[in-house]
Amino acid sequence: MLLEKEDWPALVRYLEDKVIQKGNYSSSLVRLLANSYLVLSDSQAVMSLENKVAVIKPSLIDANALVFGTARILGKDISGAVRFFEVRKETAKPALKDWVSWYYGFAMLLNRQFEEAGREFSFLTRISRDGVVTALASYFLSETLAQVLPEKWLEYREVAAKGKERVMKAIPEAKNWKQETSRLSTEIHAAAISKYMEETRGWLYEGEGK
Repeated sequence: MLLEKEDWPALVRYLEDKVIQKGNYSSSLVRLLANSYLVLSDSQAVMSLENKVAVIKPSLIDANALVFGTARILGKDISGAVRFFEVRKETAKPALKDWVSWYYGFAMLLNRQFEEAGREFSFLTRISRDGVVTALASYFLSETLAQVLPEKWLEYREVAAKGKERVMKAIPEAKNWKQETSRLSTEIHAAAISKYMEETRGWLYEGEGK
């Protein structure tokens, strides 16, 4: 009922009672509580929750790596985000691995570790099976990293072009991109970068209508 009303403060109070006070650290409740904190832009509360979860049920950190890692970025703890995602690259569930790797590259980009970000994004453009991840990695290589590292301009543009080619085979039209990204619209890690998803759409389908 609180979810339907989008009464986030009341939902947080209800979940804090269930999870923190009563100790019901189930995966779904922890995820919902962390997401609710982020909707309210309370990154510090997410970090506090993570500390409790790490003691009581550490496996839930890996299961919700994208939520806890995104909280660091939104809370401007960029170096912390780099360290967090670097560790979770090795422990994340297969379904999350490509996104964790992309966020690792993104955190390094924000931390001005440009060459390291370039390596991570270049790797993803070649091997990721997720079209949205491949597209985002290719976009940042072409439009950001190629500009800040002029000595890598040609290399990054070529890698990005090949990544773009892979994406266009899987997601050939802007309407297909909208379908792919709409599936992610309820995920905090995707909502946090919605601006870049829109920029990537424009880069992929130049000249096409929205």
